[in-house]
Amino acid sequence: MMKTIVEEKPISFKTLEQKIFSYVCELGREITRIMLEGYDAELAEERDKTLYRDKGRRNTTIKTVYGEVAYSRKVYQTKLPDGKNAYVYLLDEAMHMDKIGMVSTNLAEKIAMTVTEAPYRVTAETISGTCGQSISHGGAWNLVQKLGERISKEEELAVKQMKAGQAQGKETLPVLFEEMDGVWLSMQDKKHGKMKKQEMKVFTMYEGWEAGSKSRGRLVNKTMLAGMEKSSEFHAKREAVIEKKYAADEIGQRILNGDGGSWIKEQYDPEAIFQLDRYHIYQEILRKIGDKGAQKEIRELFDAEKIDEMLDYIRIYADSVASGDETDKRSKRALELHAYLSNNKEGLLPYQKRGVKIPEAPEGIEYKNMGVQENQNCTVVTLRMKHRRMRWSVNGANNMAKALYRKENRELIDTIERYTDGLIFPMQMEEIIQTLSAAKAPKKDGKGNPYAEKISRHMPLLDAMQTASRKAFKAAFCH
Repeated sequence: MMKTIVEEKPISFKTLEQKIFSYVCELGREITRIMLEGYDAELAEERDKTLYRDKGRRNTTIKTVYGEVAYSRKVYQTKLPDGKNAYVYLLDEAMHMDKIGMVSTNLAEKIAMTVTEAPYRVTAETISGTCGQSISHGGAWNLVQKLGERISKEEELAVKQMKAGQAQGKETLPVLFEEMDGVWLSMQDKKHGKMKKQEMKVFTMYEGWEAGSKSRGRLVNKTMLAGMEKSSEFHAKREAVIEKKYAADEIGQRILNGDGGSWIKEQYDPEAIFQLDRYHIYQEILRKIGDKGAQKEIRELFDAEKIDEMLDYIRIYADSVASGDETDKRSKRALELHAYLSNNKEGLLPYQKRGVKIPEAPEGIEYKNMGVQENQNCTVVTLRMKHRRMRWSVNGANNMAKALYRKENRELIDTIERYTDGLIFPMQMEEIIQTLSAAKAPKKDGKGNPYAEKISRHMPLLDAMQTASRKAFKAAFCH
C-alpha cells in the first residue's frame, strides 16, 4: 500500500489522507468479515443440532464506522413452543441484531450523539463525511426510533417493578428537589401535514447545589426524564425514576417546583411541598397585564410577599379597565391572571418563606431558590427540537426525548451498549492479519494483496511501546 502511494504522482496531503483512510477502512471491513464468519462457524459447531437444523447460508451486511461489511451466516430451522417452525440466525442473536438493527455499537453511538445536537440530514452528512460508512437521514431516524422505543420499554419495566414492590432504590435522602415543566412542540401527522402543538413533559430532580459556589452552582446528582406520555403515565415513570435510586419512604421532604399546570400537581407524594415557579409568575404578569405601571405595581407587591394585597390590586385593576367593547381584552386577561394566582395561592411563597422546617443539608450541599427547569428545558430539549421550522410526530418527538434526556443523564452510551454489544471476540488480531496475508483479502488489479506488501524502511511507530494494535500492524506490513 505504502509503495503504491509513494509511486503515484504528487498529491496533496488531503488526498493522501483520504486514500490512506480508504485503504484502512477496506482492511477493517475484511478483518470484520473474517471474524464474524469465523464466529458463526464456531456457533454452528457448538449448537444443539437436535434443536437447530442447518438450512444453509444467507448474506447480510452490518454498518460500521469503517463502512458496510458484507458477510454470510447460517440460518437454522427450529420449533417454537406452539409447534410452529421458525428460522433464526444464531450469529444475529449473539450480536443483539434484533434490538436496534444491523448497526455496530461504535456507529450507533456516533449517530446518536450527533443526532441529539443536529437535524437528521446534518447528522447523515456529518457521519458520512467523517466515517467510512455512508448513511442517509432516514437511517439515522430509524436508529433513534428503535433506540427510543427500547428506552420506553425500560421505563415501563421500571414502573412494573415499582408497583410490584421491587424498586431498586436504597439511598436515604433528607430533601429531594423536583421540578417539572412542559415544552410546546410543532406537530405533524403521518402525511407531514401541520397539526396543533403538543406539550412534551420534562422532569428534573436533584439533591441540592454544590456548596461554596459563588454563582448559581452546580446541581448535585441531577437526573432528568422527558416524554410525550399522558400525565398519569409520565408521573408513574417519574416516580419509578425516583424509586430506582432512592428509598422513597426514607426521603425526609420532597419539594416540587412547577408552573401550576393541572398535570404537574398530580403528585405521588401528598406531603410534597408545592411552589409556583417564579419565572412563570413574572411571565404571566407580563402576558396578561399590558399597562407598564400596573405591571410594576403587581411585581412589587409580589416581591414584597404581600400576596393578598397583590390579588386585590389585580381585581381592582380588572374592574377599572372593564368596558363594553368586545375587542378590549384587558379586563378579561387581568381576571385570568387573578384566577391563575389564586388557584396556586398556597405555592406563591417559596418553601423557605413558609415557616416549614426541612432537614438540614448534608455536608458539601446547600439549598437555594428553585427554578432551574427553564434552563434545563432550553439546553436539553428546546435547542434541538424547536425553531428552524421543525415539526414532529408524537412518536418521533417521544423517541428523540428519550435520547436527549439519557444523554443529559450520561446514560446514552451505556443504553446503546446494552442493545448492541452482544459479542466479545477472543481471537488475536495477528491471526486475522495472517489470514489476510495468506490471500483472504480482495485482489487489486491482479497485482496481489495490497495489504500484504511489506515495509522495509525505518518507522518511528515501531520504536514506541508495543501495544497489541502496533504488533498487529508490524505483523501485517513490516519485515
